[in-house]
Amino acid sequence: MVFNRDLYLKKLISASNNDMIKIITGVRRCGKSYLLFQIFYSYLRAQGVAEDHIIGLAMDDNHNKALRNSDKLLAYLDDHIVEDGQTVYVILDEVQLVDDFVGVLLSMTHKKNVQTYVSGSNSKFLSKDIVTEFRGRGWEIRVHPLSFAEYYEGVGGEKGPALFDYYTYGGLPAVAKLETPEEKEAYLKNVYRTIYLKDIIERNHLQNEEGLEEIFRVLASSMGTAVNPTKIANTFMSEAKIKISSNTIKKYIEHLKDAFLVSEALQYNIKGRKYIGADSKFYFEDPGVRNAILGFRQVEFSHLMENVLYNELCARGYTVDVGRIETYEKNKSGKTERKVLEVDYVVNRGSQRVYIQSAYMLPDEAKITQEIRPFKYIGDGFRKVIISGDYMRGFYDNDGIFRIGIYNFLTDPYCLE
Repeated sequence: MVFNRDLYLKKLISASNNDMIKIITGVRRCGKSYLLFQIFYSYLRAQGVAEDHIIGLAMDDNHNKALRNSDKLLAYLDDHIVEDGQTVYVILDEVQLVDDFVGVLLSMTHKKNVQTYVSGSNSKFLSKDIVTEFRGRGWEIRVHPLSFAEYYEGVGGEKGPALFDYYTYGGLPAVAKLETPEEKEAYLKNVYRTIYLKDIIERNHLQNEEGLEEIFRVLASSMGTAVNPTKIANTFMSEAKIKISSNTIKKYIEHLKDAFLVSEALQYNIKGRKYIGADSKFYFEDPGVRNAILGFRQVEFSHLMENVLYNELCARGYTVDVGRIETYEKNKSGKTERKVLEVDYVVNRGSQRVYIQSAYMLPDEAKITQEIRPFKYIGDGFRKVIISGDYMRGFYDNDGIFRIGIYNFLTDPYCLE
């Protein structure tokens, strides 16, 4: 079973025209190493790049243990970089294991005809500090787990069962290659406990493992629901009798975000055109990991569809917020009431904006009217979309709203353009 990561291969190829350090980021086990050492390497060879013009080193391989010393690594690279006017590609995986890896990589930028590609698992290396670390010489290429289109291209079969499997077990490449539900569940539970959880605890020197696990569970069970650290702290105290301050919870959530395990969708006041410093929604980078955290006991497809849509929009390069609209309407007794309506996603990319509602089912006109209602108060000309959990082909309804089913949305990367 082969998964083609064409989107990311194109990004790697495009970035070869700049002289920056190409930094491949993403959650662990999403396929970064395979992308670099298999897909990208095969592409370079097919383009006629000589084998001695590709230097690939996996720094977590004990055969390369001596090269984790920055001076020895620099000496090795100096010895193996061919200076014949042709481009040499340096590919380093798990580069955070090298002491002073930043210095090594910056040294590569001073060499002519050298293109450097690196990946790693260190939170500081992978996260928002990346630009500062590399003094503006880093070019980030974010890699996500398999999208549904990539997953389906590999597994084939009927789209319906394939999507339900994707909702349940996610898009980690290793999971997709396993045969039985029992194997998939066991792998996801294991990778959560032995890699993700352990990684965050060790990397950030955390003492309260139980508290971190509880935060994982709360975010997983409230996926798609607006929460904040204070609410989570109150939930811990009332339900689990665990006392954790809201500041500690905020810090732990930042650790999860730095590890690319969860993403935060901020609330945006559409009519006021400003962000609201209130509750946020949190979505998991991989729905299978989210389900594993809860022991596969809360597999609710409507919420998982929201999570999958959020991830797909992010992978397509959109920034994704949650929209809020305040309205004032008269109730049955004639009194004016303030109401807050929600738009599931306010997505932006460049000058493009799209408002999107996610509706797992649209059984009747009443439900359609409910989904359309927030759009009527927006008052601008940007595109408005309803994505339903079916096979509906894209079309515009009488209100000018674009409607499309989840299957066609996930397999057509240009449907919002």
